[in-house]
Amino acid sequence: MSSEIIHQPQPTLWQSIKEALRGSHQDYTTGSLNRSILLLAIPMVLEMVLESLFAVVDVFWVSRLGSNAIATVGLTESVLSIVFSVGIGLGMSTTAMVARRIGEKDPDGAAISAVQAIFLGLIASVVMGLPFFFLAPKLLAAMGASPALVATGSGYTRIALGGSGVVLLLFLNNAIFRGTGDAAIAMRLLWVSNILNLILDPILIFGLGPIPRMGVTGAALATFTGRGIGVLYQFYRLARGTERLCILGCHLRLNATVLWRLIKVSALGIIQFLIGQASWIGLVRIVSLFGAPALAAYTIAIRIVIFAILPSWGLSNAAATLVGQNLGAGHPDRARNAVWRTGLWNMIFLGSVGLVFIAFAPFILGLFTSDPEVLRTGIPCLRIFSCGNIAYAYGMVLLQAFNGSGDTLTPTYVNLFGFWIVEIPLAWFLAMHSPLQVNGVYASVVVAQSVIVLISLYLFRQGKWAKQKI
Repeated sequence: MSSEIIHQPQPTLWQSIKEALRGSHQDYTTGSLNRSILLLAIPMVLEMVLESLFAVVDVFWVSRLGSNAIATVGLTESVLSIVFSVGIGLGMSTTAMVARRIGEKDPDGAAISAVQAIFLGLIASVVMGLPFFFLAPKLLAAMGASPALVATGSGYTRIALGGSGVVLLLFLNNAIFRGTGDAAIAMRLLWVSNILNLILDPILIFGLGPIPRMGVTGAALATFTGRGIGVLYQFYRLARGTERLCILGCHLRLNATVLWRLIKVSALGIIQFLIGQASWIGLVRIVSLFGAPALAAYTIAIRIVIFAILPSWGLSNAAATLVGQNLGAGHPDRARNAVWRTGLWNMIFLGSVGLVFIAFAPFILGLFTSDPEVLRTGIPCLRIFSCGNIAYAYGMVLLQAFNGSGDTLTPTYVNLFGFWIVEIPLAWFLAMHSPLQVNGVYASVVVAQSVIVLISLYLFRQGKWAKQKI
């Protein structure tokens, strides 16, 4: 009696790319690790590419309205970063929990975790949205806006902050898809949302036919509409179900045990990102002391940096999913190797982009503004930020690896030290008490990110994250 061993041919690179875009059915806990990274990373990176394009195109149109309009966007988004923190923190914990259940081959557990996360997201949307809507003008004034800027930007801030729940739910629902490994679905959802925003932006800002010119307020309305439609489509896909996740009627109930576990993990995740995002509010407050042109330059430069960092964040999300699923399957070494390899790819990508930004900073900034004062401050800002790209690249992968394992405490401590013990005091000192002035604020970011990546490397090598229970 003889037996035959049938060897399946390894898919080519092009076949793997097409599979990633179409949606892969591969089990990410077995087989080629490089192929698993590729299949997850391609849709996650493309998902973030359009999100980063949105950030740049949005400020491109708003910049046509003057430095006050740009400053309005910058100040509002520094407060909106609180919403991003809640969305990312809750989404990160959701990805970790859903991925762990998928790795354990427990689809019912994954569906229950997803439903509890959606309940939390809906509650958070109401709790944050209503106060932000009514307090928008006071928040602008508290951030250092002049009376003229408050008058111009109150409408934008009301819509952007009052409707912030759509941002939170968009992040959260896509985190569910990423946790299951359905990265292609998350990619398509964000593309639908952002393409709508890109179309609506110039129409609502400048007016078209019967649609009146809304100015900077139109930019906020375009974002709310595009993302709101994206959220509705997400709920449709969740109700329809995917190969890995199917939410049935029996799952649509509160599960106190799972909900409490998710709250505990999410609370640290939210605090972790609040620490980082709140530091940006502190930086914006220091930059605002140097006037509207400096604030406008910072806003444009940071949008350009985000254009590069968001695709890198897609790679980091791939690492988080691989860590969660492989720990659930009992493969800690595979999870560890996934982090090292993803970090290297991210470092090569973002480091190359940084070199381009440094070399062509005047040309890139010139696409967004011709104001000589804004350019004078913005060019060194973009160049200094770009010097930290390699640190950003490896640091974000390492921190997401901790989060993907369910260890949200370690990144919280790392962020607290890096941003509030190093970055903010250093930014204030260099801006107020050194010849660098506003450039000192930008330099402090690079120093803080370098400190964060060194600490993260040390803690990751200790391996306690691999023993995390969730």
